[in-house]
Amino acid sequence: MYKQEEIKPYSEKGEKAVQVEQMFNHIAPTYDTLNHRLSWNIDRYWRRRLIKSIPRSADNRSALAILDVATGTGDLAISMGQAFPEAKITGVDLAEGMLTVAEKKAEEKHLQDRLSFQKDDALNLSFAENSFNVVTAAFGIRNFQELNKGLSEMYRVLKPGGHLRIIELTTPVSFPMRWLFWIYSHTLLPLYGRMLSKDASAYSYLTATIEAFPQGKKMMEILQSAGFTHTAFRRLTFGICTLYMAEKQ
Repeated sequence: MYKQEEIKPYSEKGEKAVQVEQMFNHIAPTYDTLNHRLSWNIDRYWRRRLIKSIPRSADNRSALAILDVATGTGDLAISMGQAFPEAKITGVDLAEGMLTVAEKKAEEKHLQDRLSFQKDDALNLSFAENSFNVVTAAFGIRNFQELNKGLSEMYRVLKPGGHLRIIELTTPVSFPMRWLFWIYSHTLLPLYGRMLSKDASAYSYLTATIEAFPQGKKMMEILQSAGFTHTAFRRLTFGICTLYMAEKQ
């Protein structure tokens, strides 16, 4: 068990997955506003970096079948829909409140014909093996109740030769950014998050899981143990976010 798997939003009792679903349903109406403001809109840049890292393939990447796990309010799925004009994109999440927001945003962008959203468990995906060319996740795997199981499911539904792309919030490794990020994440982030979301626990939980989550070379080992090859990572914005890349042979 990894340290972040033991961290729960509300209580030490009960399953983490149930509490995470409850938390995201609660903060869904304010999630986008908080995400953008708390990151000074840099989260948009991180998603663009993930999208640009998806390689061009011989069969034209516009025809890709893409699964976005822990899609939340669909920002990454929608951005990929705009970047890949003919791709078929499916977003899955546990929280129906987040999916409702995602569906509305997709309709506003006139992408509802190519984007679909559904409730699904990342630890037990409802898709057949070898279903997708690309599997992505933005700021979601940190919330998995069982990280290894979630990654194994992402591996299972990828086609051979398929690509995994993940962006996740991480702790900067170098001074002074590590020190500045600690101050920000322990003061302004939970305070402002609590004010806007009206959830006293959600953004304290965010900070705790960022600090506990395995990153860098350790994450490479975890991906490799799930079966992935050609694993690599890039630290973004002084290490506040990390892009993880891997393949299924």
